[in-house]
Amino acid sequence: MKRVIFPGSFDPPTLGHLNMIERASRIFDEVNIVLSVNVTKKPLFSPEERFKMLEELVVNMPNVKIHLWDKLIVDFAKKMDIKIMLRGVRALADFSYEFELAMTNKTLYPELDVIFLPTDPQYFVLRSSAIKEIAMHGGDISGMVPPNVAKAMKTRF
Repeated sequence: MKRVIFPGSFDPPTLGHLNMIERASRIFDEVNIVLSVNVTKKPLFSPEERFKMLEELVVNMPNVKIHLWDKLIVDFAKKMDIKIMLRGVRALADFSYEFELAMTNKTLYPELDVIFLPTDPQYFVLRSSAIKEIAMHGGDISGMVPPNVAKAMKTRF
């Protein structure tokens, strides 16, 4: 059984994230979304709110599980005995950052392999920070985030 972890902050979950999750669910037997809880960041949504949003998005994907995690991602992978991590990349800058992170994680957990999956072209420019800024100024984010997330962001702002 091929199991993968797909870590991230998902603040907020975007259509790009959902696209990656859907594609991973077709490739792998089990997809473990690992929602990072980072106390040094100031997220728009609490970990529990992001968890609920993701849960609603994957309700029809029985091979997708969601986890909250506040430690190193390699510790989660070791604990769950998962040896594959999926990372999405949009551009060369993403790849450069993700490659360095992958090498660091490989040092910490040599059995872990990282697979880079390029984003689908229609999600190439989706960045959570830009989406938050657009929403904060009343812009239309309906083409960037799923409806449940757009509703939550509208309520938040």
